[in-house]
Amino acid sequence: MERRLRFVLLTLAAFAAAVSFAPSASAQFREEAFTQQYNSDVSDQNDSVEVLFSFKEYFGGLAHKNDLKIGNMFAGSMVFVGGNQIYNRQYWKLPIVYGTIGAGLGGGFYFRNKGDTRASTLCFIGAGVAYWATMMDGVISYRPNDYPHAGKATLYSLLVPGLGQIYNKEYWKVPIYVGGMVAGLHYYFTFSKNFERFRSIYIEASAAGSAYDGPFTAEQALYYRNIYRRYRDYSLLATALVYVLQIIDANVFSYMHDFEVNDDISMNMGPAVLIPDNQFAGVGLSGGNVGVGIRLGIKF
Repeated sequence: MERRLRFVLLTLAAFAAAVSFAPSASAQFREEAFTQQYNSDVSDQNDSVEVLFSFKEYFGGLAHKNDLKIGNMFAGSMVFVGGNQIYNRQYWKLPIVYGTIGAGLGGGFYFRNKGDTRASTLCFIGAGVAYWATMMDGVISYRPNDYPHAGKATLYSLLVPGLGQIYNKEYWKVPIYVGGMVAGLHYYFTFSKNFERFRSIYIEASAAGSAYDGPFTAEQALYYRNIYRRYRDYSLLATALVYVLQIIDANVFSYMHDFEVNDDISMNMGPAVLIPDNQFAGVGLSGGNVGVGIRLGIKF
């Protein structure tokens, strides 16, 4: 039972860490999400419960004056692009990083001013892909001392759904999570298409002086519009939940990689001798004498 309780507590801790890592979490990170040491030396931390992101520590890491945890390296490089490559001493990649991102952004603004929306959108998408590749490269190049590393597993799943499970060598989980997300997105686009269809019908059927003569009345179109909008939102929510779940799964099971799970459940029964404490001697049945009974033990 104690091991099961520990498992539940670690799962809850991993969930809290994953939530605190989200981009909207005001740059605050829990150290437990990116390290596999359950009991850290208090002398190495200013606060044994929570560690805030430190710019001094981050830039000290870029100057190679101190080591950075993968979470701090990743978080700082989200703003200071190229920090991953500097910390990993891969300086030759910096011209590629800045060149691709800069070219994409520059081309996007140039074509926007020219009125070419399609080319501008493609350039901005290219800049986004280059930025994503920069972050992924930093995670891949980071070399932890242990395997599997919870930080790498978490960030892998954050960047590419299912990659954290591959890193943990739990390949059978990939079709489940990827299939769940693909199914959620499929229904999202299907319900969105029907939502737009009935929304258009409702607008046309309810317009004053409209000559609409379709198979649906305005009331029917309104009903189906609301139904498909609700299903569309549910599909998007389900996709997001599967995405978050696979991040938590990668984090937790990288922690639990060496966790001992024993399926041996047995029951032992034997004789037992009960000797009262001195403070209860002479009180109760038998006047404090030794009692004989049966001992029952259950092993989980």
